[in-house]
Amino acid sequence: MSGTLYLVATPIGNLEDITLRALRILGEVDLIAAEDTRRSARLLRHYGIATRVTSLHEHNERQKAPRLVDRLQAGSSIALLADAGTPVVSDPGLLFVRLVMSAGIRVVPLPGPSAPITALVATGAPPDSFTFVGFPPRRLNDRNQWCQALANEPRTLIFFESPHRLRTTLRMMLEHWGDRQLALCRELTKIHEECVIRPITELLELSQAPRGEYTGVVWPAPAPAVQAEQLPDEGSLLDELGLTTEAMGTRRGAVKEMARKYGLTSRTMYAAIEHAKSVG
Repeated sequence: MSGTLYLVATPIGNLEDITLRALRILGEVDLIAAEDTRRSARLLRHYGIATRVTSLHEHNERQKAPRLVDRLQAGSSIALLADAGTPVVSDPGLLFVRLVMSAGIRVVPLPGPSAPITALVATGAPPDSFTFVGFPPRRLNDRNQWCQALANEPRTLIFFESPHRLRTTLRMMLEHWGDRQLALCRELTKIHEECVIRPITELLELSQAPRGEYTGVVWPAPAPAVQAEQLPDEGSLLDELGLTTEAMGTRRGAVKEMARKYGLTSRTMYAAIEHAKSVG
């Protein structure tokens, strides 16, 4: 008879944030597969759990997962741990879980700590409809496209970001999303827990260098203040640009006003104007 794979949520900081059921399962299973064996060892030592631990992370999952599936088929039970929080969410383990399910082996999730949910409820952002988008892409061009694709997302956004990429990501968000309200949370559940809620421009002005991994919560895109109009043909668009520039005093102000009128971002409005020039 096959064993069982348990997906065990573990504390994201404070070691007291673990369920009694999770502690029981960790003590009963034959093996613990952990993303970070050193971090998991601290938790297990704290609660006097002596179960054997093996590593399962992004660099060895493809090679190691089939062997773990064999153990499950032989009757062993295994607990899967992320380095913190709920397994599989922006962490290794998805391939392993899919192989286990394909083999017809039972998968049991144990609910518990989750950094995205913890940050969401701590910030006052609208919780009725939200989406978790993980880490922005590492490459600048991909990250830029990622921000652009999410510019008009009507739901609250939750993301992760590392400290050395944070300021660049915030600048891209400001460019594509405008000066949205955004919460940056770090050290959640720990002694130095911090959650700073500001418009993006104010977050960029903070002098303190980013430290530690961040969970960000972004307020939804505001609904257009007026009904968006359809863009006119290229000639009419350029004529309107000229008149609006005269009225606003600057071309930048004119583009911003026209973007508001047509329900577009300033970047998209600039692109439409440049296209009109190229075909005009």
